Amino acid sequence: RAGKGLSLAIKDGFSNAYSAIIDGQLTTIITGIVLFVFGNGPVQGFATTLIIGILTSLFSSIFITRLLIEAIVAKFGHISFSRKWSENWLNNIHFDFVGKRKYSYAISGTVIVLSFISFAVFGLNRGVEFTGGRSYVVLFDQPVSVEQVRASVEDQFAQIENADNANVSLEIKQYGGDGDQVRIVTQYKYDDTSDEATSEVDRILYDALHGLYGYPITFENFRNTQNDINGILTADKIGPSIAKDMTWGAIWSVLFSLIAIGLYISLRFKKWQYATGATTALAFNALVVIGVFSLCYGWLPFNLEVNQAFIAAILTIIGYTINDTVVVFDRIREYLVLYPKRDLRENVNNALNATLSRTINTSGTTLVTLLAILFFGGETIRGFIFALALGVVVGTLSTLFVATPIAYGLMKREGLGKK
Repeated sequence: RAGKGLSLAIKDGFSNAYSAIIDGQLTTIITGIVLFVFGNGPVQGFATTLIIGILTSLFSSIFITRLLIEAIVAKFGHISFSRKWSENWLNNIHFDFVGKRKYSYAISGTVIVLSFISFAVFGLNRGVEFTGGRSYVVLFDQPVSVEQVRASVEDQFAQIENADNANVSLEIKQYGGDGDQVRIVTQYKYDDTSDEATSEVDRILYDALHGLYGYPITFENFRNTQNDINGILTADKIGPSIAKDMTWGAIWSVLFSLIAIGLYISLRFKKWQYATGATTALAFNALVVIGVFSLCYGWLPFNLEVNQAFIAAILTIIGYTINDTVVVFDRIREYLVLYPKRDLRENVNNALNATLSRTINTSGTTLVTLLAILFFGGETIRGFIFALALGVVVGTLSTLFVATPIAYGLMKREGLGKK
């Protein structure tokens, strides 16, 4: 579009994108490291996968993609980066994002207030990690499906007379690779650590699951594997003190992520205004997602439980959405150097409009993948995926209407409009 030759355009395109790519990926790695340090076993596994994925994606973006594009150009002499119907999409827009910042502040503030009201009125559906409870690993004599086990256990709990006490979240997952082991976590009577309560939960599980065995297993053999290898392999209690430690660990992990990303942005962009805008928007993202989980629990057709996986989703959202913010800030910084005589407002608006198509394309392709998993994936990960999908949408909007307007307002106050 600038009139450069194709080879030079490719070279300059990659050269100019390096800083934004590296900054965006490193900030996501920060959240991955925090996840690994503060998370438990499954969350640490997720964090490890996340970090490996970021590093391989970084390598692919910088080297493999460029090699492929240059190979295509060398062989065919041309390459297209758009279709005819889409080449001018969002190309010549001039939306005044900065001028609408008062409206965005008002809407954002209203959403945050509603979130806090929901916290106060409805609270959160805290998982067993944050309340306490019991965790079982059950071995069957044949492969069973998680959904089959879930239906049987939920039906059994529904028959308990004290329905309010029984209406607590269940976490049921496949355990091991042969399909004959299932991990069951329940909050039922989580505040009662007596042997009588444990025996009651054991009996409930037996009544729910004994029909899934190929032979008539007895209750005593089900709860004690000395006489029968099948049944409850392990049974652990998560006491209130452990739950409290996990709660504070989750809070500190989110705070440390925000602080670490804020410090990184301050160092890379050499202006605290960028860091303030970015971290405020990230905190807004987290609060909105938590608020929706509080407000919508009970009427959405899947479990909105706040557990370690949910905290992993929040930190992943923080790491993902900072990518988009970094790209916008990088373009603002570039425009401030290229056009020092322009007003700060013009440079900021131009940067937002110039990166808008990239913002929508990136978020849109990510959202398509998440929605596919949400609708067609397993029951146990729907809450996690819903949090990620919601975070992508909120994070995209917050980059445009929270992070950048705040950074602009602070820079304007400091008189940084012109070089």
